[in-house]
Amino acid sequence: MDAIDSVLVSAVIPTRNRPDLVVKAALSALHQSHATMEVIVVVDGEDRATEKLLAGIEDARLRVIPLAVNVGGSEARNIGVRTARGEWIAFLDDDDEWLPHKIALQLEAARASVAAFPVISSRLIVRTPVLDFLGPRRMYEAGKPLSEHLFCRSEFGDGAYAMQTSTLFMRREMMLAIPFRLDLKRHQDWDWLLRASQHPGVSFQMIAEPLTIFRVEDGRSSVGRAIDWEFSLQWGREMRQYFTPQAYSFFVATECMSRAVKSKAGAVYVRLAWEFLRQGAPTVQSLVWLTAFTCTPGSVRSRGRNLLRRFKAEHKKPIWKTQRNLNQQTGAVTAIPDTIK
Repeated sequence: MDAIDSVLVSAVIPTRNRPDLVVKAALSALHQSHATMEVIVVVDGEDRATEKLLAGIEDARLRVIPLAVNVGGSEARNIGVRTARGEWIAFLDDDDEWLPHKIALQLEAARASVAAFPVISSRLIVRTPVLDFLGPRRMYEAGKPLSEHLFCRSEFGDGAYAMQTSTLFMRREMMLAIPFRLDLKRHQDWDWLLRASQHPGVSFQMIAEPLTIFRVEDGRSSVGRAIDWEFSLQWGREMRQYFTPQAYSFFVATECMSRAVKSKAGAVYVRLAWEFLRQGAPTVQSLVWLTAFTCTPGSVRSRGRNLLRRFKAEHKKPIWKTQRNLNQQTGAVTAIPDTIK
């Protein structure tokens, strides 16, 4: 790839009341090795502190769009897409960061694709207060139903990190044809991916190298960590046509049942187990997940996952470039661990 590439890529970052975090996110986009970027930060509602801090970034490629009222993350992203001038769109959540070669590698993969509408994702570094680990452990297999890639977990240490929003890269034309739905308080990324999977000319690809830092902080509120199991079940039923039976069983076991347990909705366990059996196609693995989420306290599962991830991190060499090598090539300031902690 040429050192100077004229293809304009638009980064879209929705934000609300996270001034320090969104500045880090925006800088990680502006410091990409692919320099022909515009970075669009959509401030979702009145937020003077964020606007003031972003105004301190002296880079003509940064565009800040303040909204008078809060419209939600999905519509904030849609507004960013409609405003964008780039041929390609990449999304970045305000509490995540990109590694320096993220856009360059995804643009290269998209150009090499024969599909009319390639959607390029990648692995990521999941950063928690306890440790960093690589996710997802499973790569996307071309031709495999997308719902099975998203929901059929193969290992206890894995999680729902497949094709997370901050890893996505696609044509702007496609996002205009398939915008994010506005009526969802959760599962917006899964909803978009499943609908996009049915669009003519779409193909999915995942780069093995982690290109995004995805933060999971215990002390910060997150829509994705809400415990409304009824919403998840309703969404799953509405989107049932996009799931294979096997994927639907995993979704009920890992998303609906886990949220029901967290909300201590004991009376609905039988109802969800019936949904799992009757509407899906249970496997031994999905039955293990259902049993684990139903019978094991969340704190115990969390400790077990962290122990397993730490063990694997200590016994497996990282597959990505070191921070020193990346900085030598790009002069980037975004941090990347030499090894998993």
